[in-house]
Amino acid sequence: MPLTEAGIYAAALRLIDEDGVEALTMRKLATVLDANPMSLYHHVPNKEAVLRGVTRMVGAQFRTVTLEDAPWQERLRLLATDFRTLAHRHPELMAYSFSHQPDFIQHDDPFWTALTAIVAAAGAPPSEVPEIAALIVAVVIGVLTAELNGSLHQWANLKPPGPDADHMFGPDPDHMFRLVMDTLITGLESRLTAGRDGQDTGRR
Repeated sequence: MPLTEAGIYAAALRLIDEDGVEALTMRKLATVLDANPMSLYHHVPNKEAVLRGVTRMVGAQFRTVTLEDAPWQERLRLLATDFRTLAHRHPELMAYSFSHQPDFIQHDDPFWTALTAIVAAAGAPPSEVPEIAALIVAVVIGVLTAELNGSLHQWANLKPPGPDADHMFGPDPDHMFRLVMDTLITGLESRLTAGRDGQDTGRR
């Protein structure tokens, strides 16, 4: 079977899902594809190019349910939850992409397109839509990175001192993600309401 970029990316994703990004090499990829390692370079110049191609391929798989008539708050929760589901489907790749590929999200990505539409529907001034959307992405990706690498679980187990500490339940990742989204939404609601009421929202 002839080599193709799509076939190379699909094989690379399988290796990453199984063994992690660090285990991926051009030689190992060639072995999986039953190809001469040098022949890979006719399609992709190096490992970094493979990783970018795999990331784009996975990003294109993002799907979310469109709820045009639902409140923007519910649409935002659903979008973020679907993005989290994708991250957990390919945790090794996504954790790498979040920390090593600042251009992971592009202006025409399905996730960004849906997010900016939701922020606009919430009533944000057009000039602030990209800024607000970028901050939402930063928070969600930060939380997902900590969730995927185990930091969030560790931090949540740092119970405060006191007599009730031993009786606290362990962290629930789903509950914690809902808490993040509730906090984001509440903050955005407050800011947009203040803006409509003519209060100073800190913009200079």
